[in-house]
This record gives sequence, C-alpha cells and structure tokens, in this order.
Amino acid sequence: MTRELNVLGACPLDCPDTCSWVVTVKDGEAVRLRGNRENPYTRGALCVKVNRYLEHAKAADRILHPMRRVGPKGSGRFERISWDEALDEIAERLTSIIDEYGGEAIWPYQGTGTLGYIQGETGEAGRRLWNALGASRHDLNICSRAGNLGLQHTNGTPGGMDPETFAQSKLILLWGTNTLTSGHHLWKFIQDARADGAHVVAIDPIRTRTADQADEYLAIRPGTDAALALALMHVVLDEGAEDRDYLENHTTGWEDFQREIRRYPPSVAAEITGIPEKDIRALGVRLAHTRPTGIRATMGIQRHRGGGTAMRTIACIPGVTGDWRYPGGGVAYSTSAYVPITADTRPDLLAKPVRSLTMTRLAEGLEDTVNPVKCLWVYGANPMGSTSDQNRIRRGLLRDDLFTVVMEQFPTDTVDYADIVLPATMQIEHFDLHAGYGHMYLVWNEPAVPPPGECLSTTETFRRVARRLGLTEPSLYDSDLEIAEQLLSSGHPALEGITVERLRREGWVRMNYPDPFVPFTEGFPTASGKLEFPPAGQAYVEPFTARAEGPYKLTLVTPAAHTFLNTTFGNNPELVRRAGTPAIMISEKDAADRGLADGQRVRVFNDNGEMTMELRVTDRVGAGVVATTKGNWPKLSPGGVNANVLVDERDADMGRGAVYHDNFVEIAPAP
Repeated sequence: MTRELNVLGACPLDCPDTCSWVVTVKDGEAVRLRGNRENPYTRGALCVKVNRYLEHAKAADRILHPMRRVGPKGSGRFERISWDEALDEIAERLTSIIDEYGGEAIWPYQGTGTLGYIQGETGEAGRRLWNALGASRHDLNICSRAGNLGLQHTNGTPGGMDPETFAQSKLILLWGTNTLTSGHHLWKFIQDARADGAHVVAIDPIRTRTADQADEYLAIRPGTDAALALALMHVVLDEGAEDRDYLENHTTGWEDFQREIRRYPPSVAAEITGIPEKDIRALGVRLAHTRPTGIRATMGIQRHRGGGTAMRTIACIPGVTGDWRYPGGGVAYSTSAYVPITADTRPDLLAKPVRSLTMTRLAEGLEDTVNPVKCLWVYGANPMGSTSDQNRIRRGLLRDDLFTVVMEQFPTDTVDYADIVLPATMQIEHFDLHAGYGHMYLVWNEPAVPPPGECLSTTETFRRVARRLGLTEPSLYDSDLEIAEQLLSSGHPALEGITVERLRREGWVRMNYPDPFVPFTEGFPTASGKLEFPPAGQAYVEPFTARAEGPYKLTLVTPAAHTFLNTTFGNNPELVRRAGTPAIMISEKDAADRGLADGQRVRVFNDNGEMTMELRVTDRVGAGVVATTKGNWPKLSPGGVNANVLVDERDADMGRGAVYHDNFVEIAPAP
C-alpha cells in the first residue's frame, strides 16, 4: 500500500530568505520538494539552486561512509573505514595533541554551509565539545562582520527594516545587492511597491539581473559607496529637505557630520565613484523628496577595505531624511539581530581563556610556528574553495604535521586534504531550527527521510566523539530536541508562545514583532539612545583599489553565481552546465587597451596566483573593473583554482572582514 506524507522543513543555506519548504515522502523516499505556500515570505517558491536539492542529496558522489587518507595530502585518495576506526583514530590523535601542545592547538573551523541553530554556525553544534577540550575559539567573521559593526556604530544594531515593508516604499535603492540571484523572494515585495508607484534604483559595479529589471542603474566603482552616500545627503541638504525635527530629537553628532557631508558634493563624488555628476544629483533630488525611501544593502557591499565604514555611512541616510519614522523607510542589511536566540555553548567548560583564530586568516594561522595549529577540524565549510589566498591555504593544508578532519556531504577540494573524512547528513535527514537574516520568521526543519549510508548529523557526530574521548559532562549529550528547547527558552517577548511543539506542528512562526514593524520608534540601542553620526574623517575609507599605482590596474569583483550558493552545488552536473564555462567580464575599453578579444582564453593574475578563463567583453562592467563569479570548485576548474587564488588575505576596516571585492589583477592572453 502506497503511503505518502508531507514533511515541513527549511532551506539551510547561507541566503537571507531561509525558505520554508515541504518535502513529499512516498514509501520512505523523498520524491518532491516545493516552497511552502502558507509562508508569507516563501509563498510557494524556491530558487533555481534549491529546486534540485532532492536530486543533489541522492547524487552518486555523496560521501556515505567514514574514510581515511591513503594517498598524499591533496590527492583525494581514501579508504573506507568504520565509525569505530574513525573515532578511535580521532580520539588518539586529539589526546596526543592536547597532551603535547594543549587544546589551543585544535582549530574548529566552522562555516556557513548550514545556518541552523542546532546543526549549524548560528547554534551549539560542537562548541560545547570544543570548550570542554580547551580548543581555540573560531572567529567566524568571513561573511558580514564589517557591515554588522558599521551599522552598530550608527544604529547600535545591524538590525533595520523588516524587508516585507519594502512593499510600502516609494523609492527603493538596491545598493550592492543582486536580489534576483541572492534572495529573490524580496522581489515580490518590490513588485508590490512598484505597482503602487515606487521607483527602483540598482547601485552596483556590475549590471546584474537585478539592475536589468530596475528603473535606473548606477555603475559605481567598487568600494566607493560611502562617497556616494555622502553626496546624496549633500543634495538633500541643498534641497533643504533634511528632517530637522528628526535630526534634533533622534540623532547625535549632526553638526560635525553635516560638515563632513559638505566635503562631498556630487562633483567630488563623481570623481571618486565614476558615476556622472548629473546622475548623482538627480538621485539626490529624488531621495530628498520621496518618503519613504528603503535601502537594501547586503553582504557584498562591505567586502573591501572600507566596508564597515560604507555601511556606517549608508545607515546615516535615513537619519538625515527621517525615513526611520515610516514603514518602508530605512536600511535593511540583516534581521539576525532581531532573533533573541542565544545558544548555551557552555563557556564555563573552558579551564582557562583561549585564543581566537580568525576565519579570514586561515593561511596565516596555518603558517604560525610559534603557537602551531596541529588539528584543523572543518565542518560546514570548504575553505579550499571559499577562502582568500588559496595557494597559501593549499600549502598550509599540505603540512605533514597537521591532522585534518573534515565533516562533509561531498568530495570537495578541502576533503582532498583531509586525514579523516566523516559523512554528514543533509537537511532532509536531521532536525534543525532556523531564522532567516532577511525576514522575521523562525522556521523548523523536521527530518523527512533517514540518513543514507552511515551519515550522521553534526550534533550526533560530536556526541560520539565526546563519548569516545571519555568526557562525562552531561550537556555534551543533549539530544537535538533538548537543544531546540534550550534555544527557545530565553524568555524574550519576541519568542513568547513559540515552542518546539508549535514549530514542529506549523513549520514556521513569525516572531512577536509588530506587523508592519518600524524599528527604533522608541529609540536606538546605542549609548546615547539616538542614531549616532560618524565623527569627522570617519565617513569614508577609500578602497585598496582606489589607486592603481603598481603593475596591476584592474579591480576584481567576485559576485555570487546564479546557480551556486558559495561552493554548494558546485559539483551538481546540471547546475554546472547552466553556469557555463568560467569566464571573466571586461569592458570594451580595457580589452582594447590590452589587445584582447571576446571569447579569447586569458590569464588573470597577480602576485598571489593566476587562473585561466574565457574573456567576455561586455558593457556589464565599467572601465577598470573585471568580474567573475565565485562558487566554482577549484578541482573542477581550469588549472585547479578558482577566483580566490587572486584574493588577498587582508582585513576590512572593521572586524577583520574579508576583502573579496578589493583586489588588483591583470589580464593577458593565455599561452
């Protein structure tokens, strides 16, 4: 007798939308996946990437059993072993490392492969175990840290608009964000606003899919966003349209900041940003007289030397115009700050304070000979494909004295350097609790099918490691449902009435915030209780690529691909086919200056390394800018590298954020 049921779940991937989905299971097999029509944000739709998730979970290259390396590091040659063998070797090596070097020689390198509060980077997964072992603290700063800190300087929090209120905006600035590729569910609310007369402007170094659909597109030089923001506010002042009541009662530091704004008239900003002065002035006039104005800026905008300052200054715009007063006014970057969930990672289990190792400085950390890393434990991450300075990371992973454990679903480039590989579950096979960073909902994921082979969830893997190490701390063995109960027990009003039982029954719940939600109506969570404008001289930090004084003249930008999510799906044959041949976009002028032709095979290079690609001469990038997408697996790409071979391991101005969009390269014909 055929038995069919629908199981409520959530997309786990690093995307603001965190979709609520429904898995149809027939006779124990997941046969259909669709967006949950009942969820107001997902509205029944998934993206081109996730639509193939069930196929991906059944892929022939799925890792199903523990494995031990038998070839040289980097060769990807392994033998199958049992879980007992894997755990015995892990326990023996960890104990030996701790005895000789101390627990800080262990680096638990966790990424954003899943954003779950149970299995992923936002929650407990593994941290209690690492604290019990005295391992180094992993500073997961790679994605959004600079922008978060910039917004905190201005508003006291990275939280801003409820993205659903964009439906009420009259002017929408999509600033450094490609909505139709990276979070397309917001577009429904933008369409609602346009139907009511809203004007949509895309501001981006690349004419993206989203820019094609906007009413207006401004091609900005990478990393110069703060200069444009200052010039737009300059025009608002010229128009006499600043909200003086709001400035007097809800902001601080206005007199000094006003003088800073006056240093950046449209003529000056035009020289810095590459946007024509008349276009800056026209948008400034529109901004001055359009309420409410909503600004959407996501993580790509802050991946350069001045990234934190850029978000800090952009967040000042609704302080000057008073847009924070209105539904549909303000800035939306991340809603994560509105999720009052704090995982109990048990820092009290640490016997003594430990060092922090920064995610964006993996190459540096692996080169340290004074306080060496002797065990790198990678989960939810693929640093060989996703992290800066790829060649230096490769050299670090080749160290014979480095014991590397990788928990993975597929044979990524990072897996190839592992000593032990542990098979990991996928989302349809385990419990998890999610909150999108682009909406105001909690979403529950119920396992739909059993794990294939010998795959284990992240939490179960760490329970087994703790047991094999002989650890007796009871909290190390909490079940997934117990962890979920703990996560929801903060007592915060936003979680009142939201229980694990309710989430399992309903699939998703909007947190207890007003609808529409207008933040900061009762003040800002800053020391002053007001929006705090930057001090003089701290409103614009020019990017590293502002001055092309050396041999490399082209600024490289590496946006998200439409068919991959970071390196997730980079091995899916159909999505790889849709992505097409890796290529780099260049302007007609820059191609002509170098004697290059459309379709030619070229070398893209700098002091860090080089890659071979197809050249695309296009009007989608301006002079001085070249672009290629991130997410390709190096070993499936020409030369065994992807764009991160060209990216410096440098810091942004705040939080040591990554600088993926702030590197010089040159292009020449390939041999």
